[in-house]
Amino acid sequence: MKILFPELNNPIAKKATETFPDIEFLPANSLAEATELLNSGSADSMISGLDFPSRDVLLAFKDHFPLKSAFFSSCFICKKGDRILALADGGVNKLPTKEQLYTIVKDTAKTFETYTGLQPKIAMLSYSTNGSGGKNPDLEKIHFVIDKIRENHPDWLIDGEMQLDCAIDPSVSAKKYPSSIIKGDANVLITPDLNSGNILYKSLERFGGFVCAGPIIQGFALPLADLSRGSTVEDVKLTIDVIKKLKG
Repeated sequence: MKILFPELNNPIAKKATETFPDIEFLPANSLAEATELLNSGSADSMISGLDFPSRDVLLAFKDHFPLKSAFFSSCFICKKGDRILALADGGVNKLPTKEQLYTIVKDTAKTFETYTGLQPKIAMLSYSTNGSGGKNPDLEKIHFVIDKIRENHPDWLIDGEMQLDCAIDPSVSAKKYPSSIIKGDANVLITPDLNSGNILYKSLERFGGFVCAGPIIQGFALPLADLSRGSTVEDVKLTIDVIKKLKG
């Protein structure tokens, strides 16, 4: 497998890539050169972002690579010990429509399933749990997505709306949402907007002790990643591992 990594001379990239002797990493002098090389078939995937703003990386992807989904989105694969979570969308879509939110959920669940081999248990996160917040257009959007996922992907588990503690803590779920099919064991966390998604990702990383891969950029024909400029060596190593498994 070959992965384009424009910032290959970055010390973090150098240290992370050393642990993957089975992968050939290719440098590039710019994002434009990297995208051109990938389009020419010189590599199987691309990881960037250590030295480039997310906007520049995402525009390079958008302008040069074909989509397989209706649009592109992002997810973080967050790992702590044996626990693995997928979180979306914390890197791309500011305020998704109900149809966009459905695509985000679908693509994120597929990313999680492909990487882990586990059944997605999807929690649609909110300030409200199972109607406790009353009626709101944001909650109607969530229930539209839940109904559509259950119809099109009956092998996945999805529930909501729910607060974060209810999504990941069985004892809280038993009190707040006893009818939940997830029962506090969510492994795919979907936030309603970019603000909450990005804040939650940074919180898991900085306060929760999770290593976070990505964001993995979903929706393109090839697996791609846009690293945070604050990524650690462990973050980059996990990102490479995710991209490797997504490529198959």
